[in-house]
Amino acid sequence: MKISIRVFASLRDFMVPSLELNLLPGATVGALLVELCRMYPPLDTAIFQSPGTVREFVNILKNGRNIHFLDGLVTALQEGDVIAIFPPVGGG
Repeated sequence: MKISIRVFASLRDFMVPSLELNLLPGATVGALLVELCRMYPPLDTAIFQSPGTVREFVNILKNGRNIHFLDGLVTALQEGDVIAIFPPVGGG
């Protein structure tokens, strides 16, 4: 199944701003992130605090909904989903 990924702000320093990946049916957001970190190793420390624990203030959205309000890293993916990853943003 084809999943679209978009990253924003400082995450673009670690990988291309957008890409599409083909994943096996039944894949989860967590599996997708593991694959992205395999492809772009510096992304791992930008997203994860420790294995399986997303850094505080990193927002991961599936089709515009934060996975925090879905099933977290075990949120199931489906054909055509769009995953957006936003790093912490500071400013004032």
